[in-house]
Amino acid sequence: MKVPEDDEILELIADPSDQERGFKLMMVKYQKPLYWHIRRMVKEHEDANDVLQNTFIKVYKNIERFESKSKLYTWLYKIATNESITFLNKKKRIKTESLETAELVKESRAVDSQDGDLIIKKLNSAIDKLPEKQRMVFSMRYFDEMTYNQISEMLGTSVGGLKASYHHAVKKIETLILEGKLN
Repeated sequence: MKVPEDDEILELIADPSDQERGFKLMMVKYQKPLYWHIRRMVKEHEDANDVLQNTFIKVYKNIERFESKSKLYTWLYKIATNESITFLNKKKRIKTESLETAELVKESRAVDSQDGDLIIKKLNSAIDKLPEKQRMVFSMRYFDEMTYNQISEMLGTSVGGLKASYHHAVKKIETLILEGKLN
């Protein structure tokens, strides 16, 4: 099945008789990339699924506010990013120190037990050590291959600031990997 272009999807959503079909097509087109964008931020599969579901609910409730000033995927990524940040902030408030320690032990065991490329493990470990904003900018730029302008539109940050964040993130990752300061 060929997925229509964004403008065709938006036309279907605008038509009450085709609205459900339009939303289904939008989900087919963007579910996987949004899931991986969210997953890199929240880490856990179950959490990523919950945030993705919240993202699509928010999109459904607010689609009439989409003004086509930006591209549909930019708007969707912005909502997904905001939902991920909200989730992470709630998770930080709820967790106690002992729960955080237990989770870190669980995650480290899961990584150790998986067969995988050592380089990918080191990269992910280094990314996890970055401050939240640098981690988001690095993931959007490196994994999602977004332009600085797209990221700027989503995060409401200047392109210059994003370039600096990305540069600092890359340098920190290089230092962590080269100096062997990873678990």
